[in-house]
Amino acid sequence: MKFGTLARRFLIPGWYVSIVCYMRFRAQVSPRAEVELSGNLRLGHGTIVGSFTKIKCAAGVLTTGVHTEIATGCFLDAQAGGLSIGNGVLIGANSVIVTGSYKHDRIGVALSEQGLTFKRTRIGDNTFIGSNCVVLGGSDIGSDVIVAPVSVVSGKVPPGVVVSGNPARIIFKRR
Repeated sequence: MKFGTLARRFLIPGWYVSIVCYMRFRAQVSPRAEVELSGNLRLGHGTIVGSFTKIKCAAGVLTTGVHTEIATGCFLDAQAGGLSIGNGVLIGANSVIVTGSYKHDRIGVALSEQGLTFKRTRIGDNTFIGSNCVVLGGSDIGSDVIVAPVSVVSGKVPPGVVVSGNPARIIFKRR
């Protein structure tokens, strides 16, 4: 791990991160959250980040729209693919949103030795991600979507629907 990344993760106090995020983005970040201050972080005006949430963006761009709320205990990891979250998005407690995953095409070789793959992950405007959801790398969630609690999203979700399950499937179309 590079020294700059190590310093951003462990040596900068939470209260300082809260002040910098408010001054730079007008975002409210809990001093108990772990948010990496890097050039890749772009929080929208009025974004709220709850306690014990971890936001990692040293290797990829993480962008949130205005008035996005990220609840307590979430984990957001923007790797090379990048993570884009729209305006007015609500992310429930303990949800995980990532952009990477292990390669798994060779049998007989440990997953940790096969390398990683990174894909862009996008969440559209006015979307609600329920508590304890997982959004995998490469997911593209449309606007006005509701993801029911404890769902796993992988792939494309059209706008204006409610999805649930593992893997998440459309259970209802909103009007």
